[in-house]
Amino acid sequence: MVMDKIALTLLIIGGLNWGSVGLFQFDLVAFACGGSGSMISRVIYTLVGLSAVWCVSLLFREADPVEERH
Repeated sequence: MVMDKIALTLLIIGGLNWGSVGLFQFDLVAFACGGSGSMISRVIYTLVGLSAVWCVSLLFREADPVEERH
């Protein structure tokens, strides 16, 4: 559950970054971390990619049944 939230947060950050690249040709991660080739940027890009792979599993999980409260 915690891992799901971390992965979704990173995926949202990545999506917002790609949105800014598409709309404004501005890579926020590269800007903040010293260029797209810097080690920090590459780590962030890798974490976002791994988060996307993790979130694929969310599509195939069964939802936990909700227990009725009395």
